[in-house]
Amino acid sequence: MATLLAGAVASIGGAERPGQMEMAKAVEKAIESGEHVAAQAGTGTGKSLAYLVPAIRYAVEKQTTVVVSTATIALQRQLVDRDLPRLAEALGPLLGTELKFAILKGRRNYLCLHRVQTGVPEEDEGPSLFDPQQLSTLGRQVKRLNEWADETKTGDRDELVPGVSEQAWRQVAVTAQECLGAQRCPHGTECFAELARAEAGDSHIVVTNHALLAIDALEEFQVLPEHDVVIVDEAHELVDRVTSVATGDLSAAGVETAARRCGRLIDETTADRLKESAEGLGLLLEEMPAERMDVLSSALGNTLASIRDAAHACLTSLGPEKKDADPGDAAARKAARSSLEDLHDTAVRMLDAFKPEMAQRFDVVWLEKPFVPDGRPKRPPTLHVAPIGVGALLRTTLFERRTAILTSATLTLGGSFEPLARQWGLPPLNESGPRDAKTAAEGLAQTATEKTATEKTATEKTEEIAWSGLDVGSPFDHPKAGILYVARHLPQPGRDGLADAYLTEITELIEAAGGRTLGLFSSMRAARRAADELKDHLSHPLLCQGDDSTPLLVKQFADDERTCLFGTLSLWQGVDVPGPSLQLVIMDRIPFPRPDDPVSSARSRAVAARGGNGFMAVAATHAALLLAQGAGRLLRSMDDRGVVAVLDPRLATARYGGFLKNSLPPFWATTDPDVVRGALRRLDAAASDPD
Repeated sequence: MATLLAGAVASIGGAERPGQMEMAKAVEKAIESGEHVAAQAGTGTGKSLAYLVPAIRYAVEKQTTVVVSTATIALQRQLVDRDLPRLAEALGPLLGTELKFAILKGRRNYLCLHRVQTGVPEEDEGPSLFDPQQLSTLGRQVKRLNEWADETKTGDRDELVPGVSEQAWRQVAVTAQECLGAQRCPHGTECFAELARAEAGDSHIVVTNHALLAIDALEEFQVLPEHDVVIVDEAHELVDRVTSVATGDLSAAGVETAARRCGRLIDETTADRLKESAEGLGLLLEEMPAERMDVLSSALGNTLASIRDAAHACLTSLGPEKKDADPGDAAARKAARSSLEDLHDTAVRMLDAFKPEMAQRFDVVWLEKPFVPDGRPKRPPTLHVAPIGVGALLRTTLFERRTAILTSATLTLGGSFEPLARQWGLPPLNESGPRDAKTAAEGLAQTATEKTATEKTATEKTEEIAWSGLDVGSPFDHPKAGILYVARHLPQPGRDGLADAYLTEITELIEAAGGRTLGLFSSMRAARRAADELKDHLSHPLLCQGDDSTPLLVKQFADDERTCLFGTLSLWQGVDVPGPSLQLVIMDRIPFPRPDDPVSSARSRAVAARGGNGFMAVAATHAALLLAQGAGRLLRSMDDRGVVAVLDPRLATARYGGFLKNSLPPFWATTDPDVVRGALRRLDAAASDPD
């Protein structure tokens, strides 16, 4: 392993680090023993090589496939375009064979040649296409997609630059449920999705995303190649991504689409039943408040039952698939069947969600009515149903079947792997080492014994799952490179947005830093208000998320050292700007989930119903994860220096503050505004005159 890792590091012109070797040995041990490992590796550790090298060695020696799952496209591209090609060149001679690797995404991400040739079915062309301006824009994008279809080698949507709207992409792509299958499709032998799957099946390393990993677990058919080892990078996002895939939606527009799809294939009377149920659902949802639903009203229960029964009647009328049907008719029937089955199953799931007692429920249902700032509806009202937890799913489909290596720069919260491990469905871990006693009492001990309503099966089996936690640290000297400043003197944040005292504090910090500031806000409204209020008062340029595409804004921010960038959620985790352009990270408040967030509130209630601390297990864990991710934006290279400023005084005064601070990198801490402003001025002076 030492020889292979040395060759890998040399191939990218890097230097070996103790943490990297420690992690590589732990990954190797996990693969050999079958014991899962959660490995926290700070920025700069070189964790991708630390898990790729032992994974490649194992895959080549056993002639098998190892799956690497990531949360972001950026990391996928780094692995496939940079890391793996270099490793193939460096390790090939040492291993005596050519390394094969591939990237695999869901079928929906690949252009469908059959759809390109036949066009989108007429029944999918909803009322929005009658808008001449929208139709013109859509037409231009579809024309471009058709031209791209003759040029692309992969059909991968992410390789189309610039991209197109979701509505345009739907004209040339199909879901797995709508696909005819390679055997029946006239383009089966040249299908981009099938070619990608074939390449993946013949590869040692397959890079995919958390969504496809979840689909592979949820669906009855196999999506990923056979594998017994999976590496989950950016594992802190695993629960949210799996939850998203496992969420079902129901809207009047969706029911109408299903009715149109089957309208020409079955008798009119049966299809009309589904149309009528769509109208009934639309009228009912317009009247209902947008909120989490704890009780199923008779009106909604009857409407869901009518959709369930009408969809079932349409499926019965549609009959079994006809194997001798021409491709056009077969595609239409496949699309109709897919929509009807999804409708039926979602309606059944929503009805079933209310049957158990509150503490025993597995799913939560809520109504969403998205609005744009001027109060107009952004999308039609939509019912959602999501799992309250995904631990049982991950346990049975991942940890009981395969060896998992979970890694990220942020896995320990409050100084422990326990909070995230519990969400993954892993059993409690007997951790050693110093831990804050108050933190343990308030948070971790609560989650160690809880059996929440997220568990569909008995938890005894979790005790058979062996795993270990490893924190290899970071090459950064956090106490010398960074300061954690908590503005203890400010008032507690209120519900009415940023107080004037916060705006004053932000202004003084930015001026002391000479710009160079990333402002992370808990809501888009707060970010926008701060930007609008400060833009004309600051001595430095100020950008705000939404002014342009986020990647372009980040590039502008990185290129101009004195520019400031304000934004919300995607910036907390998605910014990598080393150097003097970023020397101050401001967080306006502790990023707790909204009190009315349906999934978080349902999870918190489920924990409390089982005797646990719902606030610590859900809200505080969520906040700790985001705080750690936000603070991680500061130091991106060995030469970086700067300040993380948290304006929320509760980080210093609240009982849960110790848990949150123990989740952050070990910066030198202060609550003195004069000390931190002086430090920022010195950093600005040094950056302005590096000699």
